Amino acid sequence: MALAAHDAADRVDQLIILTERLTALLVEECQAFERRRPQDIAGQVEETQRLANLYRHESTRVRANPALVSSAPLAQRQRLMRATEAFDAVLARHGRALAAAKTITEGLVRAIGEEVASQRTSATAYGPGATQASASAATAITLNKRA
Repeated sequence: MALAAHDAADRVDQLIILTERLTALLVEECQAFERRRPQDIAGQVEETQRLANLYRHESTRVRANPALVSSAPLAQRQRLMRATEAFDAVLARHGRALAAAKTITEGLVRAIGEEVASQRTSATAYGPGATQASASAATAITLNKRA
C-alpha cells in the first residue's frame, strides 16, 4: 500500500497526517505501558501496524527519490521535519517502554516457573518408607490471556 499523491505538496501533506497519527498512537501505547495496562491498546494494534508499515514504505520511497517531496513549499517540508522529529522522540520512548515491559514480563514468568518447579514433588519409591524428591525438570505453564 502506498500514498496516492497528486504532487509533492499533496504527498507532504499526507506524510504529515500519517506521521502525526502514528505518533499519537505510539503516545497512547507508551502511556498504556507506563500505566502497566497494555490491554488498553489491544484494539489499535492492527491500525498501528498498518500505519507503521505504510510509514516505513513511504519513508523508504522518499529517501530513494527525494524529488517526491522536494518541490513542496518550504514551510510544508519544515512541518514534516518537525512531525518526524516528534515521531522519532516518541519512538525512542516507545522502545524504552517496551523494553521495560519485556523485562517485567520475563521476570514474572521466570518467578512463576521457579515457584511451580519448587512446589512439584515426585515419589522416588513405593511403600511405607517412600521419600519425596523435588522435581528438577522444567515444566510448562499456561497463562490466562485476560489476566
